[in-house]
Amino acid sequence: MRGDPQLYHLLDELKITFDYYEHPPVPTVEEAAIYWKDISATHCKNLFFRNHKGNRHYLVVFEYTNTLAIKDLEGMLRQGKLTFASPERMMRFLGVEPGSVTPLGLIHDIARHVHLFLDENLRHSEKISFHPCINTASLVLTYSGFLRFLKYTGQTFEYVKLY
Repeated sequence: MRGDPQLYHLLDELKITFDYYEHPPVPTVEEAAIYWKDISATHCKNLFFRNHKGNRHYLVVFEYTNTLAIKDLEGMLRQGKLTFASPERMMRFLGVEPGSVTPLGLIHDIARHVHLFLDENLRHSEKISFHPCINTASLVLTYSGFLRFLKYTGQTFEYVKLY
């Protein structure tokens, strides 16, 4: 399986089952959607931001067919001006390169620096799909399994109404 061996080991340790789907590199959700069409799950867009000072980082996760204006997001989250985090910050905090952003990368955020915002509509998902820290595969796991993963990481997260 392609992806982060540490992630697969942790999912196994936590007894979180998943389905694995390999595909060509897909740096955007629009490209990934071609390969997701026959996969029954909520597929997500994952955006990684930093605040204007660069001392706080946020991962925002929502269903991929929705669009989100950064200015609207700034107003909803009340975290100040947001910009996309650099590739260096992605690697440092999530262990991923651009095009592979995933909340599963939070296993690399040992200091629990990144705050996670989940669209509240995701709560209604039975299954959810993310990259396994590389954009040449997708994992589908139950939403309850994803929450178990987050509990294990100790990451702070909250639900927000994005739509």
